[in-house]
Amino acid sequence: MTETFTEFDPAEYLSTPEAIAEFMSDALETGDASYIAKAMGVVARAKGMTELARETGLSREQLYRSFSEHGNPTLKTLLAVMKALGVDMTARPHTHLRRNPNGKKRGQRNTKRGPDCD
Repeated sequence: MTETFTEFDPAEYLSTPEAIAEFMSDALETGDASYIAKAMGVVARAKGMTELARETGLSREQLYRSFSEHGNPTLKTLLAVMKALGVDMTARPHTHLRRNPNGKKRGQRNTKRGPDCD
């Protein structure tokens, strides 16, 4: 017996600014420009490309191209779309500590005393 599956479309669940903000925050945390562009494309589809084009002054073709899997939107395009979507891009310090080459977390104090400290 074969099972049939329907394709999941996250755009169907992005109906509020809060949902869009959370979705985009997760995408931005990856640091992967291609993934971020594709995620923004999902959000743009959720809003509607025609409406988004009207609100941003960009063409639908430019939006589709910019936010495709291989798209590379300019910062100006990204900011215009985020404004039209009702979300902001913010900067905050990293919450994780990076490790030094000796395996210790940066910012972690060395508790050893004496000449054999590393």
